[in-house]
Amino acid sequence: MLSRRLFLALFLFAPAPIAAQQNVPFPGAIEVEQSLAKLNNLGTVLMIAAHPDDEQTAVLAYFARGRHMRTAYLSLTRGEGGQNLIGSEQGPALGVIRTQELLAARRIDGAQQFFTRAIDFGFTKTASETFEKWGHDRILSDVVWVVRRYRPDVMILVFSGTPADGHGQHQVSAILGKEAFTAAADATKFPEQLKYAQPWQAKRLVRANFNFGLLRGALPPGTQLPTFPQLRQAGAADTGAFNPVLGYSYQELATMSRSMHHSQGTGALRRPGEGETTFGLLEGSPVSKDLFEDIDTTWNRLSGGAKVGPLIEDALRAFDMRHPEKSLPALAKARPLIAAIDDPLAKAKLSELDEAVSLCAGLYVEAEARQPEVSPGAKLTVTTTVINRSSAHVTLEGGAVEGVWNEPLAVKSAALEYNQPIAIPFEKAVPPTQAYSQPYWLVKPPSGDVYQVDNQLLIGLADTPPVAQMRFKLTVDGAAIEVARPVEYRYAPRAEGERVRLLSIVPPVAVDLPNSVAVFPSASSRQVTVGVRADVANAAGDLRLDLPAGWKAVPESLPFKLAGVGEIEQLSFEVTPPAGAATATLKAIAKVNGREVQSGMETISYPHFPPQNLFPPSDVKLVRANIAVTPHRVGYIMGAGDQMPAALQQLGLDVTLLSQWDLEQGDLSHFDAIVAGVRAYNVRSDLRANQARLMNYVKNGGTYIVQYQNADPSLNMGPYPFTVPGGNQYRVTVEEAPVTIPHVDSPLLQAPNHIEPKDFDGWVQERALYVATKWDEHYQTVMASHDPGEEPLDGCELWTHYGKGVYIFTAYSWFRQLPAGVPGAYRLFANLLSAK
Repeated sequence: MLSRRLFLALFLFAPAPIAAQQNVPFPGAIEVEQSLAKLNNLGTVLMIAAHPDDEQTAVLAYFARGRHMRTAYLSLTRGEGGQNLIGSEQGPALGVIRTQELLAARRIDGAQQFFTRAIDFGFTKTASETFEKWGHDRILSDVVWVVRRYRPDVMILVFSGTPADGHGQHQVSAILGKEAFTAAADATKFPEQLKYAQPWQAKRLVRANFNFGLLRGALPPGTQLPTFPQLRQAGAADTGAFNPVLGYSYQELATMSRSMHHSQGTGALRRPGEGETTFGLLEGSPVSKDLFEDIDTTWNRLSGGAKVGPLIEDALRAFDMRHPEKSLPALAKARPLIAAIDDPLAKAKLSELDEAVSLCAGLYVEAEARQPEVSPGAKLTVTTTVINRSSAHVTLEGGAVEGVWNEPLAVKSAALEYNQPIAIPFEKAVPPTQAYSQPYWLVKPPSGDVYQVDNQLLIGLADTPPVAQMRFKLTVDGAAIEVARPVEYRYAPRAEGERVRLLSIVPPVAVDLPNSVAVFPSASSRQVTVGVRADVANAAGDLRLDLPAGWKAVPESLPFKLAGVGEIEQLSFEVTPPAGAATATLKAIAKVNGREVQSGMETISYPHFPPQNLFPPSDVKLVRANIAVTPHRVGYIMGAGDQMPAALQQLGLDVTLLSQWDLEQGDLSHFDAIVAGVRAYNVRSDLRANQARLMNYVKNGGTYIVQYQNADPSLNMGPYPFTVPGGNQYRVTVEEAPVTIPHVDSPLLQAPNHIEPKDFDGWVQERALYVATKWDEHYQTVMASHDPGEEPLDGCELWTHYGKGVYIFTAYSWFRQLPAGVPGAYRLFANLLSAK
């Protein structure tokens, strides 16, 4: 029986417990062959960069699938600060999406995935700002921790650690990677880690020679382009080589892997043919052709391992794709030898051997929950099915449940007959105090731009360990092995077929708030509605709002009673703000059977990864600010996905999402103003095709606002020409960057809200993205801004009268500011909507 601490410790050494077969990209004989080959290579590679999609996937595939080495990618962040091309999720929710996309990518290229606690706070041009937000030692300690735990022979940096990398977070990933190469071997560095891991010195540190493509886009105009440091060559990887077992080259695998980054729009066509990645030496002894020259990757590197290698070779020679059980005798002899070796690498290989034995024997082991979710105190029923689907002699010896419970299962020793299922039931109530299951890095609020994770053993993990897993001891042709499988729920939507998700612990009810911000543009009261959704049958209790002094809610509380799971009751309160400007936090709290619930429940569900449950606090940011706005009906052209429509509704506006039919045939004159969402011109051909109708709308008296768009010379976005070249030098990445007003009398700054310097306070993540650099003389500028040490960018916002109406291009990051409840941003955008 494992303790929870040991359960977590084992989770980092080896890949997560195998889930359903549908998650295996190369099943059957291919997977068996890959598993056996990996057993006989003890080399380990760790790649380090900053974000999801920074990794050189072909290199990962080459070492993991081609060289059969333990290979991993350490991304400092989960990509929370990027854009989302598939939905409206931003921030932590986007980080969850990109985590799952990376895990899906790793299943294809064969590598493992790790993260630090750093949060992607958006694009930055300097390493200094990155360290200011993250803290040098905090993130260095995480990189050192992963190095000490994973124990790589070779560390590969994607970036150089110089301004040539462009993005400041890219620079920091290389700076910390270089420092960790030495610090991981120094016992005086982060000694608190030595309770769980020993110092480790990698043999070689290299940088992959690859221009990431962001070099020139990060530099101010006129700046002399930096160059990457010239390094001594350290061999190459033939990433264009074809692997006949897999049926693809490593470059093709890389394309398939990167195409899993749906939220970043990285889908691409496979391009077979030659390809090579070379490496430059940073630390370690010189090499001529191969990164692993003079590094022993055989079993001889481990004390007591000399006899293991020949046995694994025997298993490989005996492998028969139609009868993989022929490899079992050699594996059975190797197992006790590996188990006797006291070394972390041997422990990882022991887990790999057990899975290889399971594959060769055609073992089917699945732990299936009766329901996808269960609440603390409720009863959980799990049935584990074990089937021997080969001619091997298999005996089920015993089992245990791990995670929420750590106790043995009622399993009798029994021989498994060919293809005859054995069902092992487990039923028990979830402890009443059990924590809800959600991404471990979101359990506590972050500290600035770093996640708070108290459990050292969780740091570095790509995903949260399963709520529960079943571990079984079996004897397979004389080999005593252990296999662990997470408790999952299987289901089959009619339009999608079989899908699998991990069991989740959820609250008895979810307190769902329609918005994370409530804006009070005047001192008048407004209705705040809270949805209470049942996660258990017959959920009853009361809901109250906790407000700070100066705010008032009527009534004080409301009762609810929900009969069925999934039933929702909407409860409304009248909230009155103070007379003056203020910001505060409202907490919605449900009480059920004496237990207070202060969280909602958000399920992120997309076809390319399993559903993910988040439990955001049931808090609302209250914003009391004097905000006047004159239009009433607003049309919104959704682009790549944002939360602006809901934010605009906070001002009492009637917001309509415009469809293709609306743009082609609808009566646009019905709207007082129309807003094009972020990147709408990039992703909506119907918008580009109906540009003339929108210009006629403006000419006839409408107000049309276009938010930032990615650079595309073919785009025609306004009544008169202007140029948005793109490139990161045309962004204002510091959210506190000064704003100057060249035209103080601009009507966009005067009415209906008189804009003051304080309206630019409290902005989040960035000021502006991809500003205009050239424009027709008909346009007027409004505000200028710039990052420290750079020239002002006057093209952040352009406007002009056209016919009877007004056209505005604005590159300011409204899509971040309004959903975050920044009062000044609301006042500024209200002026844009009201422009005449």
